This record gives sequence, C-alpha cells and structure tokens, in this order.
Amino acid sequence: MQKFSDLGLAPAIAKALEKAGYDTPTPVQGEAVPAAIAGRDLLVSAQTGSGKTAAFLLPALTRVSERSKGAGNGPRVLVLTPTRELAQQVEKNALVYGEELRWLRTVTLVGGASFGFQTRALSRPVDIIVATPGRLMDHMRSGRIDFSRLEMLILDEADRMLDMGFIEDIETIVAATPSERQTLLFSATLDGIVGKMAERMTRDPQRIEIERKEESGNIEEHLLYADDNNHKQRLLDAILKEANFDQAVVFTATKIGSEEIADKLSDMGYSAACLHGDMPQSWRNRTLNDLRRGRIKILVATDVAARGIDVPGIGLVVNYDLPKQAEDYVHRIGRTGRAGRSGVAITIAESREFHRVRRIEQYLKRQLTEAVIQGLEPTRRPPKGRPAGKGGPRRSNGGGYGDRKPGGGYGGNRGGYGDRNRSSSGPRQGGSGDRRPRSE
Repeated sequence: MQKFSDLGLAPAIAKALEKAGYDTPTPVQGEAVPAAIAGRDLLVSAQTGSGKTAAFLLPALTRVSERSKGAGNGPRVLVLTPTRELAQQVEKNALVYGEELRWLRTVTLVGGASFGFQTRALSRPVDIIVATPGRLMDHMRSGRIDFSRLEMLILDEADRMLDMGFIEDIETIVAATPSERQTLLFSATLDGIVGKMAERMTRDPQRIEIERKEESGNIEEHLLYADDNNHKQRLLDAILKEANFDQAVVFTATKIGSEEIADKLSDMGYSAACLHGDMPQSWRNRTLNDLRRGRIKILVATDVAARGIDVPGIGLVVNYDLPKQAEDYVHRIGRTGRAGRSGVAITIAESREFHRVRRIEQYLKRQLTEAVIQGLEPTRRPPKGRPAGKGGPRRSNGGGYGDRKPGGGYGGNRGGYGDRNRSSSGPRQGGSGDRRPRSE
C-alpha cells in the first residue's frame, strides 16, 4: 500500500502529516502529488471527498519549504477558490500540513473581510495566498499584489468558479502571473468551457481523472415527493421531529428562503440560524463557529455552505429545495456522514420537479430511494417510467418512511426505514484505520 513517505514530500511536510496521523494517500493524492512535485502542469478531475485539497497543498508546501529565488513580498503560491468558506478551509489545511514550516505565512483574501487587515498582511512577504477571484481583483486594482515571484497557480473547483461568472476575472488574474509558473487545475469535469480555459493557461499538462465512485460515504439517502410548498413545510416539520440527530443542515435555493425557514424553526423552539451570501463576513464566521461549537442545532443555508464546512456532529442533511446543479447534490449531502460517522440525507422535491430529480440521478448513475411519511403522502404520483420507491408496503400506523421497523427513527441504532439502499456499507475516509487528508 502506498504511503505519504513514498510521494517525495519535503521532510518537514512528511513530519507534519505523521504528527497529524495521516498515513495513506487517496488515489488523487497518490497520482497528483508526485507529478506536481516533479513540476508538471496538471489537469485533475476528482469528486468531492477525494482528498483533492491535500493533492495540491502538499506539493505547494514542498515547494515553499525551499528558499525563494525571487525578491519581493508577493506570494509564491496562489490558490483560487469559488467561495469564502472554501478559501478559509484551504488555508486552515495549509497550516496543518505546514505546521513544521515555522516561517510559513499564509493570507486569505475574501469578500466581506476587512480590507485594512488584508492590506497589512500583504505588506509583508507571504508564501501562500488563498483567494476568491473578486476580492483578489480588488487588491490587484489597488496595486497591492505583486506576482513577480509567483511559482505556482492553483485553481480549485474551476468549474464552479466558471458557473459563478468568474471567467473574466480568472483570465485577468492568469494574465498577470509569470508565464513560467506551474499551473494546477482541479475540477469536477474537464470538458466544455473548463477544458478550453485549461488549454489556454497550461503547458503540456498531465491529465489525472479519478473515476467518480457512486458511494457518498456511510449516508442513507431518501427522496420525498411533495405536492406544493405547504406540503414541503409539513414534511420538514415531520422529518425534524422524527429524526435522531445532533445537528442538521437544511438547504434552500434562496437567501430569503433560508431566513424564513430559520425564523420558523426558531419559533418552534429549535436553536436555528441561517447562512447565505448576503450576510456580513463577521456574521458568517460567528454562525459557523457557533455551529462547530454545538450552539446551533439546525443551520439553514444556501449552497454557499455546501463546500468548506466540516462539522462531524452533522447527522442530517435536508434538501428542502433541489440544488441548481446536479453536482451540488453531492456537495450538500457530503456535510453529513463525516469522520467515520453515519448520516442521513433527505431530499424533498415537488412532483413537477421530477425532471430535476432525474438529472441528479443521471449524475449519480443510480436512483434515489423514494419514501413516504404516513399521513403526508403526496397526492400526485411520480410520472410513468420511474419505478416506485423501494421499501415494501406502507403501514397505516407508526408514521415514518415506508415500512418502518419497531423503534422508528432515522438510521443509527433506532431501527429506521424498511428496505433502504445505503450509498455505501463502510465508513467514510477519515475514520479509524489509515487516515487521509481530506477537504472539500
């Protein structure tokens, strides 16, 4: 079995990984790290949970472990990410993997944070900048960024950045960097506009495509159909009352929707809070810290929270609204079933949204298991051509999904549903046994 000690990492990086308990690289790490250390440009296609963050941070830290040949205060490594939360998570991981590099200086440049603090941080030499494109462009326009000694450019979740409309900003940023830089691009797909952009900014790149696995960890997934929004609200209420969870995330499609649902849950006595892109960064940080400390039981969020949040206590994810992109479904449900724990992911879809459910299933290459809650069955049947959900006959007593066993509840040791298909039978990476650095 391959070990991190086999990948050519700098001794200080290998020591930090050993100290943190990481031993065995994931497939994407095993392929990307040696190639990046050798200086190759990379185009990497890998799914959420594959350990891709470490796949680019480990070679980046190995590079900065050696003395810079250039002068100035500019970064040696630049990492571009689509969201603030992901940028903060990447910097956090960099500090863990680079713990033995006593001189290491990292800076996160994201919207909503203090310009003054960021400007002061940029006035001193920095090794790694992790930034969202928009805020980085703000600093570039003000003349605060010097890329003259940049050695490595990394684009994390490039497809997502393009979906968010950052293509012009990315092209402007890339044009400002040295042509001899090394470029690593990570994306869920390397087709279409992502592939064309990659061709323009890389030199003889090595392509690494890690086959997407159907498993999403030890997560039980279920699909509930609703007739309308009022029906959805009653289903959510039943789910939260029935579920056995410490913390939960409820995903909505709109910022207003997240606020409204969080308010309703608070009125019902839950410790609930919302998280969306229009909130000041200080509020978002406080909300995430409260979630990590267990002060918040239910987080109601837009997709801004689907990446970069790693809270082991989240045992339930509810897709109150369907995600706009099929890939976002995987990111959303990946908030549960972490650190070797089990989790439950429940998706609520209105009957008229059947085609969007099909797009998710086509992306997953499997069907979601349909279920019903007694007394809240939809009056509209799924369109013909889609098999009814598994689980056998529906009982007329006891409530819950499908043919519930004695004890009821959601997963765990409380019984649960009838015939359910788990997305996998084993724990997620990161549990007991060989540990692997992983981050979304």
